[in-house]
This record gives sequence, C-alpha cells and structure tokens, in this order.
Amino acid sequence: MGSSATDSPATAAFVAVFHSQADARGTMPFARFMGLALYHPELGYYRRDRSRVGYGAGTDFFTASTSSPVFGELVVAACTELLSDDPHGYEFVELGAETAGGVLAGVAHPFAAARTIALGEAITLRGKCIVFSNELFDAQPFSRFVHRQGRWVERGVALHEGKLVEVDFGEASSNLPFPAVAPEGYVIDAPLAATELAREIASQPWSGLFVAADYGKSWAELAEAVPAGTARAYFRHTQSNDLLARPGEQDLTCHICWDWLVQAMEQHGFASTTVESQEAFFIHHAKSVIAAISAQEASRLSQRKLALIQLLHPAHLGQKFQVLHALRLHCEA
Repeated sequence: MGSSATDSPATAAFVAVFHSQADARGTMPFARFMGLALYHPELGYYRRDRSRVGYGAGTDFFTASTSSPVFGELVVAACTELLSDDPHGYEFVELGAETAGGVLAGVAHPFAAARTIALGEAITLRGKCIVFSNELFDAQPFSRFVHRQGRWVERGVALHEGKLVEVDFGEASSNLPFPAVAPEGYVIDAPLAATELAREIASQPWSGLFVAADYGKSWAELAEAVPAGTARAYFRHTQSNDLLARPGEQDLTCHICWDWLVQAMEQHGFASTTVESQEAFFIHHAKSVIAAISAQEASRLSQRKLALIQLLHPAHLGQKFQVLHALRLHCEA
C-alpha cells in the first residue's frame, strides 16, 4: 500500500472530526477528506471568516478579481456581447463570490439586478440569468487515482500515529474513462464534484448565458500529460504538494476537466459551448473596454493598464486561465 504523510499535523479538532467520519479502517476517500478540509461547517477552509484572496497579510492567493474593477468591466462587456439579447431583462448571478459585491462591485452594468452566492451556499437559479463564476469549479473536492501494477486504485487518507497519511483506499470505479495503459505510479486528480456542480447549475429552470473562468485541461491531458497529477495546496501565497498539511487552513485545488463541464452543460440544453483562453475570451468579446483603457492610458503605465496586462498577457493570467461560455435560450420551468 503506497502512503505519504505530512510534516504539518492537523489540529486536535480536525483529527476528532476526521476520526468520527472515517470508516472502520480509520480511512476515507481523498474527496471526503477534502470536503472536510474545505467545507466543514466550523473547521473548513472556506467556512472560516477570514480574507483568503488578495495581497494583504494572511491571504493565500490572488485571482483575476483582485485586479481592480478592470476584470469586472471586461466581464460585463463580454457577457453583454455574448448574450445577443437585451441585457436589461437578465439577472447577473455570480457563483462562488469571495466578497459581498463580487466582480461587479463598483462597476456600472446594464443588467436588471446582480447578486452573489458564496462558496458552499445553496444555488438557486430561475428565469433569465447570466450565471458567472471565477475559480468556482477548482474549489470543489476531487478524487485521486493512481495506476499500480496494471490497475487504477483510488487514493484515500488515514490517521496513523496522530498524523494524516495518504494511502491506497480501494479499487477505482470502472465507470471512469481511465486509459487502459499508463506508466506505473501515474496519478489522475479527477474533478468529479466540479462536474456534479455543473450539472446542478445546468439542471435548474433558467435560461441565458453561462460563463465560467477557471484553469483546467482536457481529459486527454489529465490522463496522459501530467503524471504527477494537478493537485496542489496554497498557503500564504506559497504553492505546495503537501495536500494533507494544516487541513482547514490552506487551500486545496486541482485542474478541472473542461470536457466534462462542456458535456454537463450540453446534456441540459446549452449550445454554442466554447472553451478559450482568458486572453482570447476578452480580446474576442470585450474589445471596447480594452480599446478604451489602451487609449485613456496610452501615455502612462497606470494601475488600470497594469491590471489589463496581468489579465491578458500570456505570461500572466491570459493563458493560465480559460473561460467556458454557453447559451441556453429556452428552459422549461
């Protein structure tokens, strides 16, 4: 049984919760551990009342929404163009917003209303909507699998001598499209919960535009091009492979599978599904804002121009992130 342990032990409170929810062997699938570490009502990383995003003390990472109101302006312009309908009749709903105002805070927009739904809150959608998310899907629990001696094995987490240890949990489900041949020890971090979340969003009685900005890969890339998997942890702006360290205090994430999200949307009547880099998305659909900032700040390197460069440049967020967008013109209530 392959195993790995962390040098940063869990708190006594987390150990107690883990022990109460583990199976008779004292283990649980990695996705269940992740659900506790991120979303436990008292101990979960995303349940704690603290600042996670930004450059201030105690934060762990930054996102596109950190780049001043420019990101929101680009989003408004792109959504308005893609909608191909009068935006005044649509509610803008941001899923997974880190702040009460969300991406539209301080940004003028033509929508009928705007609301935010925080990570972990119940999602309710109805009527005409523009549903937007930024790094929502990579914040969902994922399952881990490893190829051992010609078969795929699910990874889990166990408590051993007071320390959390990653272990082989059991035979992997045959329902997943694992490659028949893979190198020994090849790891796949499978974002199954993210796909279920996409199905939940798409199954609700709303019509309009779906836009999700995130980082991900195709299934072929996940199954063939990243032998160590894509999982990582973030703590105080430092990336780590120690996924079991300080549970509840660090972020855990992996690349989502764009193929699965596209399929989930199309199965529920969404069309024109497109995945493109964040750079291409804004250049194609928010040209007016890009042109205006470029003209206004032509003679100086202002904060707005720096934010635009960070969002679009391939060496920054322009290629690191991708955007999935899709339309559903009609939906039965």
